[in-house]
Amino acid sequence: MRSHIATKGVARAPHRSLMKALGLTDKEIAQPLIGIANSANELIPGHMHLDTIVSAVKSGIRMAGGTPMEFSTIGVCDGIAMNHRGMHYSLASRELIADSIEVTATAHPFDAIVMVPNCDKIVPGMLMAAARLNIPTIFVSGGPMLAGKHPDNKNQKIDLVSVFEAVGAVQTGKMTTDKLYQIENAACPTCGSCAGMFTANSMNCLTEAIGMALPGNGTIPAPMSERIRLAKETGAKIMELWNKDITPDKIITRASFMNSLVVDMALGCSTNTVLHLKAVAAEAGINIELALINEISKKTPHLCSLSPGGPDHIEDLYYAGGIQALMKELSDHDMLDTSCISATGRTLDENLKSVWVKDTRVIKPVKNPYHKEGGLAVLFGNLAPEGCVVKQSAVLPEMLTHKGPARVFNCEEDATAAIMGQQINQGDVIVIRYEGPAGGPGMREMLTPTSAIAGMGLDDTCALITDGRFSGGTKGASIGHISPEAAQGGLLAIIEEKDEIRIDIPSKTIELMVSQEEIAQRFTKWKKPEPKIKKGYMARYAKMVSSAGNGAIFKNF
Repeated sequence: MRSHIATKGVARAPHRSLMKALGLTDKEIAQPLIGIANSANELIPGHMHLDTIVSAVKSGIRMAGGTPMEFSTIGVCDGIAMNHRGMHYSLASRELIADSIEVTATAHPFDAIVMVPNCDKIVPGMLMAAARLNIPTIFVSGGPMLAGKHPDNKNQKIDLVSVFEAVGAVQTGKMTTDKLYQIENAACPTCGSCAGMFTANSMNCLTEAIGMALPGNGTIPAPMSERIRLAKETGAKIMELWNKDITPDKIITRASFMNSLVVDMALGCSTNTVLHLKAVAAEAGINIELALINEISKKTPHLCSLSPGGPDHIEDLYYAGGIQALMKELSDHDMLDTSCISATGRTLDENLKSVWVKDTRVIKPVKNPYHKEGGLAVLFGNLAPEGCVVKQSAVLPEMLTHKGPARVFNCEEDATAAIMGQQINQGDVIVIRYEGPAGGPGMREMLTPTSAIAGMGLDDTCALITDGRFSGGTKGASIGHISPEAAQGGLLAIIEEKDEIRIDIPSKTIELMVSQEEIAQRFTKWKKPEPKIKKGYMARYAKMVSSAGNGAIFKNF
């Protein structure tokens, strides 16, 4: 056993002595030591209940003859970190999470590990660690929040994005502050990751799709006792994976990545999944080209219309049969490789034998989809030779192609002030630059300006482009991850007010309509701005991070 390097033999008596100080018996020390990475905290609704999940995981491990050993990881709530200095640190926390798990699981040589995440950067950070460590690993998330009910209409579901959009409505006089307060109180009613197909739920669903979690991981609502039972089953299952030596490299393969991308397109997941899946693939030694996303999207219909792009929420997907039901519909049309092995210890084909779609209004048939193409698109052009990403399923039809004058801002705060101050005109293309992985630093999410645009009713006439990124809750013609970023000398850096920008999502293109001669002239005058953060972790991060086109992973030095 891997743990024997710390537990077996005469020379390890001091090690065993320290374990006994933890209260472990000789029998527990001799059993497989199973690490549990617990991201529980009192900062994030998605994490406030994870101690309950971990307790159930421990029960499952013990029932199956293992010794659970819990340790902690950090977590940032993107919603609370949004639109202030804290958001610089959100994406960057992903690398810290991966590194901290690597450190702990190497210094304390577990035989296997259970990852218990919820929310945006924690899930991909743990997936990166799983691929890096390559010891038997399984995931069980805290699950999604239930949707809230609108104070004026109990049949209308609302969520966190409803609150952000209500702020924009107040700014334009379309809503009173009293009504905003009522929505604020109703939108987030339970523990769990925010109720729509935002980044946290996208990644929990894709963790299930790629095979690193048991069926139900992505969609069983957080408050349900079924999730506690799932956690117990997960704890027991890790012992089976250990016995069979089923390691992440046997589950996370190029074929399973293709499966997860197909599911991503069918669900209409967050644009952040592109960033995170590329990062996980890099840890697994698998190259996922951005152009591949367009190939998969072109042949994968969009089958689920979930918030922010549609009316349904994760609880609706759960009652419709969840990710397994969606995968069954896709596999019935030969869109998945069902030979892939999963954390169940069985193939996907075996997992799906007794599965069916329970509600075709939530999971549409392949022959009658919401859209013929998948949820995401990657655009290329002189503005983004290395690509940029848009959630095309959440773009209004009239904005799929757009040409308009640039309104240029060097940070999110300036753009937000202009939007809230009603200084944006119909047809404008809002440009927010120096918000990329290095230039931000940290590639901040920008739910505030995009929600304000929607709340003000401008999402049918205005586009927004940035080298930063968006929340999974963003909708509209919001195009992020422009690579190379402005701080690295990308074309975004020399856009000027009123320059014409052309966006063609169906053709997967984005262009700055300025001559090559003018572009060259502007670059002779351009100087890279001073770093916004000059000390501490983010200063180091800015020097080490690669472009969004590479998943914003650290460079190889």
